[in-house]
Amino acid sequence: MDSLQELLIEELSDLMSAENQLVKALPKMAKAAEAQSLRAAFEEHLAVTQEQASRLERVFEQLQEKPKRKKCKAMEGLIEEAAEIIEKDAPSAIKDAALIGAAQKVEHYEIAGYGTARAFAESLGVLDVAELLHETLEEEGDADKALNDLALGEINESAMQMSSSQE
Repeated sequence: MDSLQELLIEELSDLMSAENQLVKALPKMAKAAEAQSLRAAFEEHLAVTQEQASRLERVFEQLQEKPKRKKCKAMEGLIEEAAEIIEKDAPSAIKDAALIGAAQKVEHYEIAGYGTARAFAESLGVLDVAELLHETLEEEGDADKALNDLALGEINESAMQMSSSQE
């Protein structure tokens, strides 16, 4: 990488890989969720994630670039952690709480990536691209907040009740 433009393309390519991996993982997470509200949140985020991948395609078009073929290893690891949670033998409420934690790790990774890419785009003066990235960044923040609200609401409450009834 010899320029900020190349660094931006690298970051965007990483995000494209991350979004595509997440599109494949979210249905599995939704299926594993016991609480209907959590399942619905994962299903809703799948639709949002698909739109975010489409938005990234528009970003590449605006930049007159193509995404580099690379696999986002960080997302691969985060999804692997979620898969391990799905496979664990645990009470449903505990598993749901763990799935929220895994999903929030994903959101935080995406927030960091989109924030970085937006800053690069702003510095390069491609403000239309920066605006598209900002839109996705806002959605990722909203998803994180929704997951947090679910956790602090019914999910962690159910997990606490389950834990105290086993004592």
